[in-house]
Amino acid sequence: MKNQILVETSARHVHVTEADLKVLFGEDATLTVKKYLSQPGQFAAEERVTIVGPRKSQANVSILGPCRKATQVEISATDARSLGFESIIRESGDIKNTPGCTIIGPKGQIEIKEGVIVAKRHIHLNIEEAETYDLKDKEIVQVKVETEARSLIFGDVVVRVREDFAAAMHIDTDEANSGNIGLNSFGTIIKKH
Repeated sequence: MKNQILVETSARHVHVTEADLKVLFGEDATLTVKKYLSQPGQFAAEERVTIVGPRKSQANVSILGPCRKATQVEISATDARSLGFESIIRESGDIKNTPGCTIIGPKGQIEIKEGVIVAKRHIHLNIEEAETYDLKDKEIVQVKVETEARSLIFGDVVVRVREDFAAAMHIDTDEANSGNIGLNSFGTIIKKH
């Protein structure tokens, strides 16, 4: 069906700049591909870091590559509470006036003044897919996911359209757990009228 979308769980992760990668892992550091993700060119890296929050730290956090223009940390609301951060829900890249933190790597550490967010649930589509789904960039939709004993409808799902995207909805681990959503799960997009 044309309104079906793959629903993927995005666990806690960090995006880093080239400069911050060198501080964390050394001057010659590059990100090593561990696993390619559904979005073209995106990958989970072998490299891991520790996030230091006001209350406690979280070790072994994955870095997603390639490097970005700004370093940011994406966590779940449960992570935010546990680490001691305010839970601020934003689209990836929208980090103005968000909490900062310390990120520790094997060779050094960095302090980011802002960039700790709970990622807003979203759908990735390329331009052709957006036309097929009859959706526009920044449109807000609902997505119904039917699972054994925990079916639900996600509201406030933002559509993100860019040429280098591929059709998939991304939710965090809290959201996946609330609907008992596992691998190869699909949702039905419900447009607001």
